[in-house]
Amino acid sequence: MPLDERIATPEGKRRYVATLFATIAERYDLITVLLSYGRDRRWKRRLVDLAAPSDGARALDLATGTGDIAFVLAARGAQTVGLDLTRRMIELARAKAAATRSSQASGRGANGPAPQFIVGDMLALPFPNGSFDIVTTGYGLRNVPDLGAAIDEIGRVLKAGGQVLSLDFNRPSSWLVRSVYLRYLGLVGGALGWILHRDPDTYRYIPASIRQYPGAEAVARLMEARGFTRVRYYPVLGGLMAIHRGFRD
Repeated sequence: MPLDERIATPEGKRRYVATLFATIAERYDLITVLLSYGRDRRWKRRLVDLAAPSDGARALDLATGTGDIAFVLAARGAQTVGLDLTRRMIELARAKAAATRSSQASGRGANGPAPQFIVGDMLALPFPNGSFDIVTTGYGLRNVPDLGAAIDEIGRVLKAGGQVLSLDFNRPSSWLVRSVYLRYLGLVGGALGWILHRDPDTYRYIPASIRQYPGAEAVARLMEARGFTRVRYYPVLGGLMAIHRGFRD
């Protein structure tokens, strides 16, 4: 079955994404560096700069992967939880946290406590209403099987006045730009998939998921429709990616 058809339904996408990220977990950090030409962590730091967490703020990083955003939030003083559906991702994030603790006798990050990492589902967050001041996610919203339900869950666990920030690929509105962009990602992703996993479809999932993603403007409108205010997005990499920000009043 073609990849686009395998992820065309919520259940199909849920199964595919769960298997995919379990497969790529060991090479996840390498792939994000390669596909972003080394800029990925800079974009994540920009997201945290926009969040501007106050010392002691409670933050939740969804689809945390190996914890890049969670560690930056913690270093800025936030009490941070990183959550991911893939157990191996969480194991790798915890290993990073343990390495940090072993190098610092106090067991603390630069300005705050080390993040905690748990396995969990963005569509059924294991937290009470109003638990967090900040919710972040890097490449999370594009991968959920039900985008509206994920936005609702984020809103549920945010405190009044809390904010959400999301970094993800954009779906360019120009047909020509979109066509070239997706073709490039397909070629590069296919090559990396074959080299690293002997399966070219492994990273062709990225352009396939972008084709089904509504794009930055539509995601912003969906956030507003789901109750978020002061929603805006910041173009990244000339608009090929975007950082969304919204508040829960």
